[in-house]
Amino acid sequence: MDARSDRNAIPLAVDLDGTLIATDLLWEGLFLLLKKNPLYIFLVPFWAAAGPARLKQAIAQRIDIDPATLPYRAPLLDRLRAEHGEGRKIVLATGTPRKFADAISAHLGIFDRVLATDGLDNLTSGKKRASLVSAYGDGGFDYAGNSRHDLQVFDAARNAIIVAPDRHAARWQAAHGGETMPAPKPTLRTIIKMLRVHQWLKNSLIAVPMVLSHEYFNTNMIWECLLAFVSFSAVASAIYILNDFFDLALDRKHVTKRNRPFASGALSIPFGLGAIAVLLAIGVCTGLFLSPEFLAVLGGYMVVTTAYSLSFKRMLLVDVLTLAGLYTIRVIAGAAATGVAVSFWLLAFSIFFFLSLALVKRFVELRTTAIPPGERIAGRGYRTEDQEIVAQAGMASAFSSALVLALYMDSVAVRELYPHPWLIWPLPPIVLYLTMRVWILARRDEMNDDPVVFIIRDWRSQIVVLIGAVLLVIGGW
Repeated sequence: MDARSDRNAIPLAVDLDGTLIATDLLWEGLFLLLKKNPLYIFLVPFWAAAGPARLKQAIAQRIDIDPATLPYRAPLLDRLRAEHGEGRKIVLATGTPRKFADAISAHLGIFDRVLATDGLDNLTSGKKRASLVSAYGDGGFDYAGNSRHDLQVFDAARNAIIVAPDRHAARWQAAHGGETMPAPKPTLRTIIKMLRVHQWLKNSLIAVPMVLSHEYFNTNMIWECLLAFVSFSAVASAIYILNDFFDLALDRKHVTKRNRPFASGALSIPFGLGAIAVLLAIGVCTGLFLSPEFLAVLGGYMVVTTAYSLSFKRMLLVDVLTLAGLYTIRVIAGAAATGVAVSFWLLAFSIFFFLSLALVKRFVELRTTAIPPGERIAGRGYRTEDQEIVAQAGMASAFSSALVLALYMDSVAVRELYPHPWLIWPLPPIVLYLTMRVWILARRDEMNDDPVVFIIRDWRSQIVVLIGAVLLVIGGW
């Protein structure tokens, strides 16, 4: 018998969570469950108190997973397929509930047997070892695993295949022997993508009340704006991570969003939960240096964004109105941080301007998502036939924002604040240029970014905004 035949006579057992797939279905299932109904959060502690198996089964009974979109580790999966093709017996041995394990087995079609958590037996660590030894004998199987829960199984296996980052793989290989299949290590770029640092540009809206009150050189206000910017950016990143948890299944079906750190499995959900805790601590602690009113606005932002992630984003029109409100909240936060009174004119302009940009986001989604007529975009309240009404509403909002600004030009407030008010009359056309250009690019399928971030990054928009800023400064002298 040659080496290959000898190897094929020994079954290869493979773990699922963190090994075959770069994620943990318990955590994913928990967030799918909470997305389905947030009130389940009150039942989870009782299920957990009854034991891990009870928790897993309770979650599995209430949700389904899509095996086709999971982030499989390609090198390991390719190896399993090759060895299955050569006639080797492949066993899926996992602590995942049987419902999920069977679905993945049926999708891949390479497993001869499935051992999974069933009833009250949580098939991890010692119980998994006992189950494999009972079926194939001590040393009668090879095993691929990734965590400390697999160490006991490695000891009973003939050969260990350690799927883990280099530092763990080397240590476990020294203790248990076998071979290593290093898992990709998170990079600084991955962390930056997780935080969505580019989205922090939106928080520059915090400085708008200070700028419009002509306090450009007030060092106290500048410092307060910087603190508010840090606070909002940290909290916003925490909410983005939470939103990613709830949208894992949807993101994996999206052309670009499937590359996000959590959807792709580059980062684990427990790592993200730790990051959320740190970011919220930074945001709240920084906010403590500012006024109680700012903390109240920050708290309101956290509540609304969480509600948006859980529910509002799937509601027709409520989603875009919420997004417009969240942009406006940043302006209100800047006013609260600096003690500057926010005017009716500014709030009215903000609502219409940001509603137009929020509608651009939905319009782009409708243009780029292939769905049959009559069906909704996954996770949204819109259908293909809504494109025109969304575009009309967005352009109407753009013109409304310019109209509000034009009416403001002739108000008493402008005559009091600006010695040369005629100099700022070009502002309404500037606003129309910014918004209409965004809409034209969206119509051309050339708008692939968040429209607010696009305006801040786009050099043409930067020039136009700079011209408007210069006119505001000169007009106020």
